[in-house]
Amino acid sequence: MRARPALSGLLVALAHAVACHRPAPGSGDAALAATLHTYVVGLLTRNPTMNTYLGGSGLDPALRDVDGRLRDDSPAAIADEDHWLESERLALDNVPTSPLSSEARIDREVALAQIAFLLHQHQVRRYQERALDTYALEPFRAIDWQLQGLTTTGAKTAGTPDEWTLVVARVKAVPAFLDAAETELKAGVASGNTPDRRMIVRDGIGTAESAATYFGATLPDLASDRLAGPDRTHVLDDLKVACGQAAGAYRRFRDFVTATYFTDATAKTLKPAFTADRFALGETEYDWALQNNLRVTETAARLFDESWPIVQATRQQMIELARKVGAEQNLDLPADGAAAVRAVFDRLSQDAPASDAELLAWYRDEVHKLVDYGRETRLFDIPDDYQLEVTETPPPLQASIDGAAYYPAPPFKQTGVGHFYVSPTHDDRAALQASNRASLADLAAHEGFPGHDWYYKVLTDARDRVSPVRWLTPGSVEDSASMWEDSMAAEGWALYAEGLLAEPAHTAPGGFYSSAEHLYQLQGELYRDLRVRIDTGLHTGRMTYDEATTLFSETVDFLPGSCGPTDIPPAPGLTPAKRASCAAAERAIFRYSKWPTQAITYRLGKDQILALRADAEKALGDAFSPKNFHLAFIREGTIPPGYFRDTLLAELQKPR
Repeated sequence: MRARPALSGLLVALAHAVACHRPAPGSGDAALAATLHTYVVGLLTRNPTMNTYLGGSGLDPALRDVDGRLRDDSPAAIADEDHWLESERLALDNVPTSPLSSEARIDREVALAQIAFLLHQHQVRRYQERALDTYALEPFRAIDWQLQGLTTTGAKTAGTPDEWTLVVARVKAVPAFLDAAETELKAGVASGNTPDRRMIVRDGIGTAESAATYFGATLPDLASDRLAGPDRTHVLDDLKVACGQAAGAYRRFRDFVTATYFTDATAKTLKPAFTADRFALGETEYDWALQNNLRVTETAARLFDESWPIVQATRQQMIELARKVGAEQNLDLPADGAAAVRAVFDRLSQDAPASDAELLAWYRDEVHKLVDYGRETRLFDIPDDYQLEVTETPPPLQASIDGAAYYPAPPFKQTGVGHFYVSPTHDDRAALQASNRASLADLAAHEGFPGHDWYYKVLTDARDRVSPVRWLTPGSVEDSASMWEDSMAAEGWALYAEGLLAEPAHTAPGGFYSSAEHLYQLQGELYRDLRVRIDTGLHTGRMTYDEATTLFSETVDFLPGSCGPTDIPPAPGLTPAKRASCAAAERAIFRYSKWPTQAITYRLGKDQILALRADAEKALGDAFSPKNFHLAFIREGTIPPGYFRDTLLAELQKPR
């Protein structure tokens, strides 16, 4: 571990942009800030994993010991939390809005939407009775983010004695956490409010087994490598005992899942009561989430209907570009457009890494090229000390990360480092070909620069100007219990960043991508376009799971033909490419089935940024500055742009 770079040059540029575009405080802002601080601290206290993810102790010293806990999901604790949420909502309702600045009014609205979501989650959906993936994964996530935020103590060591004491305390909390999970899941079984069958198998069994291995072996070994100081032996001994108890608790949890949902101890056959599909959120709930969580006015039905022409338009762009790439590669392409794209993909897949180790090295090289491009074109003001690390995805996260993902450093603290994770293929040849050289630039731009890593570093350096309420991830940081409020801005930005590199830039009139890389960038845009169709279709009954899997493979990979039923092994007649495509498509559909509304935030968020930029360019004319616009947008925080669109436009137009 190492300390996060200071990014001093970025602070100067950001401070200038903020000073030019920041509304004056209203007379009631201070009172609202105090009310919101109480709410934020209370929510982080009740959600220790979120507290660690955000570095809550850097916001308020009272949150320090929260990093030694896990969430209490017992029925009594949730009832107490709901009573507290009602009192916080009443306090915010009683805050008069007339003396508030525009930014403060936004903060108040954000908090009220978060509270509405949590109460709805607990009391209407009663999601705590079926949140199996949350229960299986949250302790690992909490520990992993805790380790990311450790203070650097040497060249290869990290963690002060106090920090490691909190790690040990949190590991000791795992058995009680899983006991409460069993209580809630039993209540769900009794009421018929149960997880989807796929979640039972993959998270209840697979993730639980991975977590048992992590606590039983991986974490003690990792601590042995990182721990230093005079108390090292004592702390390691305590941690090993706690890890043994946590691993045993996960094995018991796995046995509970087996006994509860399966016909026998082999966990191969589900009981008849749990074999039906139970992933769909439902149209009424989906529309509620669109409005309350994402601040989107469209309905699921409208998004579903409007999505297909957008998908077709992007596919047509790809067909036209594929013919250009084919000419550059001296390929004799088929007359059929889809077949031509597939032929180009097949040729490009030949330039693939030979192993997962080489794949990781190629990603690191691509990230360096992107940062160099950003400096050369003056796309952003990039400080000399800007760094971006790329590492292999830890085993417990591999089931939920297909390809790559980014986790930021805790924004409220000065220590820690963001992680650009790349999931291993286990040296599968077809999967490695899908991660060929031309395909890497787009994903590296999304997860790294100028996507997530750059976004979160810019935003973190503006944390003193961004209300803490805008950082919160109610429900959970990242699983099926999440609100996904933060995804509209953060994922929208990452997808926007991919497209930004295709635009002409200073010294690079053709943008960053080669023609082949641009083809993959359009493919990345295509499957985000298709996600809107699939996510709304899956969760409103317009599309089955198997239909979604085949549609994904046919549309995104340009491989015609059905993937067949996903509950049985793929048909032997499938080509290796089609088999790999169907497997990747099914993993994607599983994610969408668990995380309703998350998949749509990429395209909807990107579209909102583009519309906002167009309006700003129109309003400002020659005075429009892309750099200032980008900094001002990021500084608004990880909340849906629907909250701040009009305010940001008004501020951008004020005289400097």
